[in-house]
Amino acid sequence: MIPDAIPDDEAWQAVLARDRASDGRFVTGVLSTGIYCRPSCAARHPRRENVRFFADGTAARAAGLRPCLRCSPDDVSRDERAVLAAIEAIKAAGQTLALADLAAQAGYSPAHFQRVFTRHTGLSPTSYARALRAERAAEALTGAPRVTDAIYDAGFSGPSRFYEASEGRLGMAPSAWRDGGRGATIHWAVVPTSLGAMLVAATDKGVCRLSFNEAPEALQARFPKAELVEGGAAFEALLAQVVAAVEAPGSPDFAHIPIDVKGTAFQEAVWRELRRIPAGETRTYAQIAAAVGNPGAVRATGSANGANHVSVLIPCHRVVRTDGSLGGYAWGLDIKRKLLEKEAK
Repeated sequence: MIPDAIPDDEAWQAVLARDRASDGRFVTGVLSTGIYCRPSCAARHPRRENVRFFADGTAARAAGLRPCLRCSPDDVSRDERAVLAAIEAIKAAGQTLALADLAAQAGYSPAHFQRVFTRHTGLSPTSYARALRAERAAEALTGAPRVTDAIYDAGFSGPSRFYEASEGRLGMAPSAWRDGGRGATIHWAVVPTSLGAMLVAATDKGVCRLSFNEAPEALQARFPKAELVEGGAAFEALLAQVVAAVEAPGSPDFAHIPIDVKGTAFQEAVWRELRRIPAGETRTYAQIAAAVGNPGAVRATGSANGANHVSVLIPCHRVVRTDGSLGGYAWGLDIKRKLLEKEAK
């Protein structure tokens, strides 16, 4: 069992994103090669069926595996120890801690520690603490008898601070995302657009899936434990806005459409950066990686880009290769090209 009862699917997503924040939480065992790695290992990703997760190197070695020579999973650098200690301090405090205090604990200057923490997690210490509080509140809201109790228990000073920090994030609880949408009701529809058949699905908080030429069965596979409802009066109004946004991608008229997505800290940092790209412009994977504070994570940025649940609303089509070529796109390069052409007009 890996620590903190991390579900296997969440651990696998951290591996695909090469999430440095997960280093130290578990190791990835690759049965086909007989080695174990850090989640952030830069080696080629193994096949999922060959992977097992272990709490640490000791557990992996007991299973007959040996450490990877490329990522040295048993070696913890001073920077990693500092970041892990800061994360534990933030979790224990349940609130934002002063950067100067976290830096002093690590023996670094505040400016240097800010860079180290951001490089490893994709977020600043302040942003990490805010995201953690919002996640705790979202979890608590699913079971708390009173909303205000959940808000204060999560570490917010009041409801206004909670809603301010959670704008655009509240939706399906992280546990529901990890557990196939358990307890959530998702309305969906497949509608024709100029780009082809589009599947749109939404919780009561926002759009959780937007894809092209994808069968409804794929939605069932993604959220097997959710209640899936086709159509619905309230959903129809949101659906109309989404269709209009796809036909006029990048229009500020549709920037307010709510979305309900969850990912690793690194994935969410990438998705936020994608939404900052102006319509009609593109960025390279390297530029996005640098923008989220991890310039060496170009491949992980590509994986996070590909893990986007809501195409167009999170405009992953605006990311291209360094040489200017389109690169990949989950729904086909023809659709990516048409989206960019629409925005260019």
